Amino acid sequence: MKVLISVDMEGISGVVHPAETNPDRYDYHRGRSLMTAEANAVIAGVLEAEPTAEVWVADAHGPFRNVLPEELDRRARLVRGKPRPLGMLSGLDEHTDAVMLIGYHARAGGGPAVLAHTMSDAILDVRVGGRSLGEIGLNVAMAGHFGTPVVLLSGDDTACAELCDLVPSAVTVAVKQALGQAAAVALHPEEARERLQQAAVEAVTGRARVSPFVLAGPLEVEVDLYGPYMVDLATLVPGVSRAEGGRTVAFTATDFAETYRLVLLLVQLASIKPG
Repeated sequence: MKVLISVDMEGISGVVHPAETNPDRYDYHRGRSLMTAEANAVIAGVLEAEPTAEVWVADAHGPFRNVLPEELDRRARLVRGKPRPLGMLSGLDEHTDAVMLIGYHARAGGGPAVLAHTMSDAILDVRVGGRSLGEIGLNVAMAGHFGTPVVLLSGDDTACAELCDLVPSAVTVAVKQALGQAAAVALHPEEARERLQQAAVEAVTGRARVSPFVLAGPLEVEVDLYGPYMVDLATLVPGVSRAEGGRTVAFTATDFAETYRLVLLLVQLASIKPG
């Protein structure tokens, strides 16, 4: 079997502040070390349950160059760097049997939630068929497009609830209880890793009980952007138009893969500053 572990940083135990997730800030090395250790705990659990499993780890935070390659379990393959196909889910294909989302965070507007956002601070909301989806929902639906279930998620309690709303039978591990955007009550990192390893065993052995989350096309999509100039750039993309409200763009996608790619493109366009 093949398992893809997508690892973000904001939902790692002990991480509560941008200084721990930003490569330019003083406490980043601690964040990436904790992130790598939690990835290793999940790899260990997967291989405990299925010793012959093929395990891929997608570094899915910021620059996608956070996991420490020399400290990662040597039995796993690491996908790092950007831009790349499928973004946070690079490595996902029709042969993937299960996806695990580790260190994930709640969507923009969800809360209380630690470091909540959707892809970037430029994206205020993404609605697919009227349903608001953050990074969790977008990645769960992208996995579902391939017929692959998301069987495990870790993060704060709000992130776990977000997945359970979409995939009630998935396993979740709340490694911290959110008190706000930059505050939480966290498990000790060693305790978090022990729970993650046990949860990975449970998720792999019970994966047949988890159904993929599938959004069939065509899909009506709306994206709320932070700045008006971001809307100006977004409407240069064929098929993307302004919607009511001044900060919203809309498009119709033939399937969720097209939705996912267009949202990733809008995130990149939104990072361009006006001349």
